[in-house]
Amino acid sequence: MTHEPDKVLRRGWTTGACAAAAAKAACSALLGKGFIAPVSIILPKGEEPSFDLEHTSQGDGWARVGIIKDAGDDPDVTHGALIMAKVSRGTTGQGLRFYAGSGVGTITKPGLPLPVGEPAINPVPRLMIDQAISDVLEGAEPDFDVTISIRDGEALALKTWNGRLGIVGGLSVLGTTGIVRPFSCSSWIASIHRGVDVAIATGREHVIAATGSTSEAVARGIYGLSEEDCLDMGDFAGGVLKYLRKHPIPKLTIAGGIGKMTKLAQGAIDLHSGRSQVDFEALAKMAKCADVLKANTALEAYTMCGTPLAEQIARHAQVTALDTLKGAPVMVETIVIDRSGNVVARADFK
Repeated sequence: MTHEPDKVLRRGWTTGACAAAAAKAACSALLGKGFIAPVSIILPKGEEPSFDLEHTSQGDGWARVGIIKDAGDDPDVTHGALIMAKVSRGTTGQGLRFYAGSGVGTITKPGLPLPVGEPAINPVPRLMIDQAISDVLEGAEPDFDVTISIRDGEALALKTWNGRLGIVGGLSVLGTTGIVRPFSCSSWIASIHRGVDVAIATGREHVIAATGSTSEAVARGIYGLSEEDCLDMGDFAGGVLKYLRKHPIPKLTIAGGIGKMTKLAQGAIDLHSGRSQVDFEALAKMAKCADVLKANTALEAYTMCGTPLAEQIARHAQVTALDTLKGAPVMVETIVIDRSGNVVARADFK
């Protein structure tokens, strides 16, 4: 998705915020007060958005509400998804019990914020749902079963990293503030963090962080590791390294193409084309080759200078990684890979 640099991007609302609003409206109907439309909720930082109801239904002892998620101008995979909350009467003293409906995943691995077997409705969204329902009850104890569903959630989950994290059957209900900030990439960074948590909880001592699928496949092939041994780094080298600084894993392989690895070698830890660029003057000094100044891309520079330049990039990328880790007990290896999947340079574990 492209956007004009000076355009003010419209923010949106998280899946958790939509689920909380839907639960509030459903609870109101269940208590005989009718569906609240539009329905407003108070977010963790005090903001009070309101939501239109897309679906309402009711039966004996239950009510259901659906809200269309609006992620604003963020390219969120769940933008436009129908988030459903079904609230059913429970037994006195049970409190709120959460269930995964169609399209919401179940946790199958340790290391996530909730135990194995729980529906993937994260702690903050649970608190938001609790608060939203309590607003309707006006002080009474909330003794309800709450089932959250996401239309087409199982298919949408295939576009996320839930499978690697051990979340099966659908999406996670996420959000710590209730607000989606456009292009903040917070969900991607959160997925990296959860990937590290799961790796630690399952006893992994070597993980791969790659800039793309080709690089990941090559690195996996070298070591015979599975997808579950991989962190979905993409452009976010800093997201991986800063989290590993506080939550170390003994061995980290960073693999990537010549362009992104060059940025890492030059000290950038956000490798996105819009947030870091190759410095060709610095690259020429690194390569000890003035012709590099004529290059338009790092790949073109590599074709001019060959393996010696790639080896310098691998070594300098390793230095950036180790500097970012600030002495954390993580050994780092860097691998530079071309578009055909060939290893062109490698800095061994250090």
